[in-house]
Amino acid sequence: MSWFYRRLLRPTLFAEDAEIIHGRTLRGLNWVSRHPMACEAVESFLAAPALPIELFGLRFPNPIGLAAGMDKQGEAVPAWAALGFGFSELGGVTWHAQPGNPMPRVFRAVADEAIVNRMGFNNDGAVALAQALTDWRARGNWPNHPVGINLGKSKVTPLEAAAADYANSFRVLRDLADFFVVNVSSPNTPNLRQLQDKAALDEILAALQAVNGVAAKPILVKVAPDLTFEALDEILELVRPRQIAGVVATNTTINRPETEDPASRRAYDETGGLSGLPLRARSTEVIRHLYRQTRGTLPIIGVGGIFDAGDAWEKITAGASLVQVYTGLVYEGPGLAGELVRGLQQRLQSDGFATLRSAVGSAANQARKD
Repeated sequence: MSWFYRRLLRPTLFAEDAEIIHGRTLRGLNWVSRHPMACEAVESFLAAPALPIELFGLRFPNPIGLAAGMDKQGEAVPAWAALGFGFSELGGVTWHAQPGNPMPRVFRAVADEAIVNRMGFNNDGAVALAQALTDWRARGNWPNHPVGINLGKSKVTPLEAAAADYANSFRVLRDLADFFVVNVSSPNTPNLRQLQDKAALDEILAALQAVNGVAAKPILVKVAPDLTFEALDEILELVRPRQIAGVVATNTTINRPETEDPASRRAYDETGGLSGLPLRARSTEVIRHLYRQTRGTLPIIGVGGIFDAGDAWEKITAGASLVQVYTGLVYEGPGLAGELVRGLQQRLQSDGFATLRSAVGSAANQARKD
């Protein structure tokens, strides 16, 4: 499937604006999601084999997830499971509806297998997403995998009111998803990354946990790859007092790699966050650091530059229990989730691991011994 997509479909898709193609794809997946027979047909071609793992009190059919940003409005909730994903993360969603930054705002660096985006949390707001999720549940075709929601700050909300903004979104969405991710690391909302400061993040997490109640939903924090290890360690100091369930590592980067390709250079000259293959090494470094600092006690979702099973295996053995894809899906096509799971099964067998969990952090642990 990947060969067919890369050689025949991708050149046609990449001839048009990236965001236009994204919207067209979501409309198609929305149609599939609304027709059970179409969903079943997609699943028959693209389903992933079982490679289960339990985390946050949830059962994941496999460790490959859809990263936030792909389905901000919950347009294709049932389709992601049909495409083989073991979980999906919707959003980022904000309390206030907002259009995001002016277009164009998505740029491909094809030679480097990367994307630069400055979307700016474009979405219809938390109340609209709540209605969409309520509608999917009412239709009876909710996916058989965990669904998460990525929470962002509204652009119109000042930093000093950020905690209430996040809490408002969480309040209306809390009972409609399985886990939540606090996004304080997107580079595309002015000053948002200042909320990664320990005191500011502590205030946000306190507000969310006040809403969370007794039957608490897992709340994770998504971090930037551009943070120093010292700044990451400060965030880790909040794990116990604010009951952080895990960390998503990492968001997009504001740094740019060296390139000799003119088209990639033009993309890199654009403002925004960079995702894709150039982010792979740094996101793995962050995962490895977080795993070692917490001695493997804090679950990590690894994201950044995952295009094949080797990339996913690198993240898992560095310390990630789950991984997510976004840019890899754009470049490799709709069969990616199943291909990654099958590749991981082969790696587990060839490297002598009985379970996926036993492979998590194995390379980080070995490097520590050496």
